[in-house]
Amino acid sequence: MKLRTKILGGYGLILALMMVVWAVAVISLYQLGRAGEAILQKNQLSVQAAENMINHLERQDSAALLSLLGDRQGSLVQFRDNQIEFAQWLGRARNNLTEPGEDRIIARIDSGYREFLTLFQSMTSTPMANRQNALAFYKQSLQPRFMQTRDSCLALREMNQTAMENASRHARRLAVETIWSMTLVGAASGSIGLALSILLSGFLLRPLAAMSRVAQQLAEGDYNVTLEIASSDELGNLAAQIVTMSQKLKIFHELNVGRLIAEKRRGEAVLRSIGDGLIVVDEAFFITAVNPQAAKLLNLSISESSGKAVSEVLPQTPLLDIIRRTTQSGQAPELPPEQTEISFGDEPHRQFFRFSVTPIRSEGGKQIQGTVVLLQDITRLKEVERLKSEFVLAASHELKTPLTGISMSINLLQELAEQWPERERELLKVAQEETNRLRALVSDLLDLSRLESGRFEVDIQPISIAYLFERTLAAFYDQAKARGIELVSSIKPGTPEVLADPTKIAWIISNLISNALRYTPPGGHIRVMAKGNPERAYLAVSDDGAGIPTEYRSRIFDKFIQVKGDSKAGSGLGLAICKEIVKAHGGSIWVESIPGEGSTFTFVLKAAPSTFSRESSGENHHVQTDQSENSRHR
Repeated sequence: MKLRTKILGGYGLILALMMVVWAVAVISLYQLGRAGEAILQKNQLSVQAAENMINHLERQDSAALLSLLGDRQGSLVQFRDNQIEFAQWLGRARNNLTEPGEDRIIARIDSGYREFLTLFQSMTSTPMANRQNALAFYKQSLQPRFMQTRDSCLALREMNQTAMENASRHARRLAVETIWSMTLVGAASGSIGLALSILLSGFLLRPLAAMSRVAQQLAEGDYNVTLEIASSDELGNLAAQIVTMSQKLKIFHELNVGRLIAEKRRGEAVLRSIGDGLIVVDEAFFITAVNPQAAKLLNLSISESSGKAVSEVLPQTPLLDIIRRTTQSGQAPELPPEQTEISFGDEPHRQFFRFSVTPIRSEGGKQIQGTVVLLQDITRLKEVERLKSEFVLAASHELKTPLTGISMSINLLQELAEQWPERERELLKVAQEETNRLRALVSDLLDLSRLESGRFEVDIQPISIAYLFERTLAAFYDQAKARGIELVSSIKPGTPEVLADPTKIAWIISNLISNALRYTPPGGHIRVMAKGNPERAYLAVSDDGAGIPTEYRSRIFDKFIQVKGDSKAGSGLGLAICKEIVKAHGGSIWVESIPGEGSTFTFVLKAAPSTFSRESSGENHHVQTDQSENSRHR
């Protein structure tokens, strides 16, 4: 294919992409115009609040008239019921200020309504001389205040209705104008781009053909080249650079071989000076170089290790697999910290290392020439971690006894606290809550310490995922309903049974759902899902809540990690315990999250041999409540 054809094809593709972008922009802007109407829902809520306040205020006025007719008890019941509803809608309107001046109208409604309540109370609590006096009091005092408050509610409704109409007209007009402008710009850009493509292809072809001939000469080892292009633009500069490059290649070709040997020795000295173990592997998986630290670790001399297959020197299968994957793909896989650790030797002289594998690329970066394996000694860190876990375990055990005594003492005091002043009872209640929180923290610390030390027993058995979901989710449906959140579970066909401790895995699912409920707003969704294959099953809990900030995502499973400024966070141990439980089952857990859009926690369990779930896919056990009644409980 000729260069001219390639250039025209490339620009034609660019033109096609521009047209696609134009079409997508038109569609998006049209949708944006319609989405503007969705923004008006906030004004709709204020209109709804105003209409309901007018309705309940009129019913209260009817209750006042009913009182004048002699039904005092019935009027009080009707008045109080509508007073509660009026206060709720007034609160919603106050929390949904959308227009300038709306706060002043709501303030007038609030003050007028308070005076209306005061006047009604005066009319019903103070005996009137006769019905004529009561009727006169209603017409002169209560009814004018009722009309004033009602007019303020009407003004609130009118303000928001007017704002809705103005915003809707503006959004439609803006969308139409944008569509026409994008149409014109897209057509003009496409025409200009096509014309430039034709002109530029002819302009580039001649100098590029000359440069191609010179490049062929350089490839054949002829560095005495000449290239004359009468141009001062980028093509002229490129021609000059090619000539300069040919001269430098000639000089480089004539360099003294001794200098290259000196560079090689300098590199070997750097290799020997590195304190960590370093192994260089070529693309055929043979060792080409090691430093003294690595040779000592492998019980080989430097001369013995060179030329050996890496599989003979490094028996660790996971590390060999990572070296192969890195060499084949040219990129080191991203692994959690616990999967980048290996050990050498036997107890009590076992050494632990954290490894990293880096690909070696050619000068152009296109060819992979091998990998470099760095082994960092973390034996001391492992020992410190072990001592820390033992200390936490011992300290937690020591704390349980005094905490139990404190808790029993507080319970005994509560039996005697009925006659105490309110202040002392509140302090005792706070002490009990903090003691319970501390006991829960100590219990979590004990569980985590047992998991980390390998003393935590798990009862592995084949278990149905449907049974796990049924056992776990039942406790959360009422909570989700109370918060206006939809809780859904689904299992894909072919999902196998798993080898797991049902109590421990149910604890993980419960912890993840509790976290999701904590961060999902009313009207949101929580999905508990499962899928799998004959080897493993994937269980996930997804929500559309606040999400996890990027800087915390890699550390969210560490102990005591809490998002800064998050008032809803717990002790910071729940996810760490989840990680250790999954690890004890031979699986892994991770999180995918977009701030503002939600999070998905997924963990993997081994499938039970020759067992498959016949559950049909679908959603069930969902709970959803009226969002309008829960929107204020954020």
